[in-house]
Amino acid sequence: MVVKKKTKGKKVAAAPLAVKKMEQKRVVNPLFEKRPRNFGIGQDIQPKRDLSRFVRWPKYIRLQRQKAVLQTRLKIPPPVHQFYQTLDKQKATQLFKLMDKYRPEDKAAKKQRLRERAEAKAAGKGDAPTKRAPVVRQGINTVTTLVEKKKAQLVVIANDVDPVEMVLFLPALCRKMGVPYCIVKNKARLGRVVRRKTCTTLALTNVESADRSTLNKLIEAVKADFNERGDEIKKHWG
Repeated sequence: MVVKKKTKGKKVAAAPLAVKKMEQKRVVNPLFEKRPRNFGIGQDIQPKRDLSRFVRWPKYIRLQRQKAVLQTRLKIPPPVHQFYQTLDKQKATQLFKLMDKYRPEDKAAKKQRLRERAEAKAAGKGDAPTKRAPVVRQGINTVTTLVEKKKAQLVVIANDVDPVEMVLFLPALCRKMGVPYCIVKNKARLGRVVRRKTCTTLALTNVESADRSTLNKLIEAVKADFNERGDEIKKHWG
């Protein structure tokens, strides 16, 4: 019987000697002991996380957010949408600069005026009523009356009145009576003029002769932006 010789395969070359890198030993300070925390139930206090997504917000904040979502999703009719088109920053600055000159007197000024009047009366002088200084008129009822009587020279309406139905009719009334009107941002800014927290509407009925030209320029600009664009505003949906 012939015995077959076993054929050997190719020899694989031996791997080169690996050069081991010298690992630098970390110097551990014996004063600071490692204390790994365990965040299991009943163990270490959990780390602080941002839980604002899970907060039960107050109702007024939820209403604000729901309103903002609805306004982006629904079509807004022209009478409401006109309150999103406000007076530009430069004209608004000029307007508030003018109105600040005609702020109503504060409590201290009124007290001083009445005291001087009482002292004059006690001294035997005649109690002659003083002429009323021109001031900014405030409030929706007062301004509506002034517009109906055509006594208002310029009407300023806040764009963020809530509910908006309170001032919804006023732009149409101003256009009908031919009274210049404008819509400005922030009812708190209007309130600051008349020493209140907020105010829906203001009206200028009279100004000093020195401010007449400033008022006329503002009226022309406001008419071009609001009164004369009545037909366009009626067609423009949000």
